[in-house]
Amino acid sequence: MGHEIIRMTDIVKNYFIGLPNELHILKHIDLTVREGEFLSIVGASGSGKSTLMNLIGVLDRPTSGTYVLDGTPVGKMTDDQMSGVRNRKIGFVFQTFNLIPRNDALKNVELPMLYAGMASGTRVRRAEELLELVGMGDRMHHQPNELSGGQKQRVAIARALANDPPILLADEPTGALDSETGRLVMDLFHRVHEKDGKTIVLITHNPELAAETERIVTLKDGAVVSDRAAEGKAVGRQCS
Repeated sequence: MGHEIIRMTDIVKNYFIGLPNELHILKHIDLTVREGEFLSIVGASGSGKSTLMNLIGVLDRPTSGTYVLDGTPVGKMTDDQMSGVRNRKIGFVFQTFNLIPRNDALKNVELPMLYAGMASGTRVRRAEELLELVGMGDRMHHQPNELSGGQKQRVAIARALANDPPILLADEPTGALDSETGRLVMDLFHRVHEKDGKTIVLITHNPELAAETERIVTLKDGAVVSDRAAEGKAVGRQCS
């Protein structure tokens, strides 16, 4: 296992600060993730999973506490610096896919590379390679409305890998899929983890998915109540 890639210390997140209806969402969270880990963050609705995901993904700032991402303190970054770190360090996979409707699969995968300033020819070649990797080589020029849910999610995974980020952050990535399609998506995550050594943080309410990861962090009422190795880790079959 590599170096510490995520270190969160005493993270607190409140909303409506100072008002009578102030909400205490995250309460003194400590979380360390090493490079190459595959872990899940689980908890019931309202446990703070989504808020923690937004902080890990540098989509939001903590109220207090420190967050060091791959050696870089996040706390004093400007919004532009946060955006740059997100684009370089983290690939996002969401339950709702978040594909651009008017762009075909190829252009959707190119998008993070466009933001990163990559040359057009290099972008296209890498996007084609990534779509082949996720089994979508024959759907490159299909628009999202011409793809099934599972195909959209595979395009989204290719897009998440576009800038070769060290971390994949997946929020309920199989939540909108049937079980068979969800199995294919999880197999893709296993493949990327094992072959490319990506650090993967999976946010899920599904204990069966969590059991496939190496480590399970459980949230309840905004606090970590358990952080343990998964027992008898079941790993799905590899994608061909």
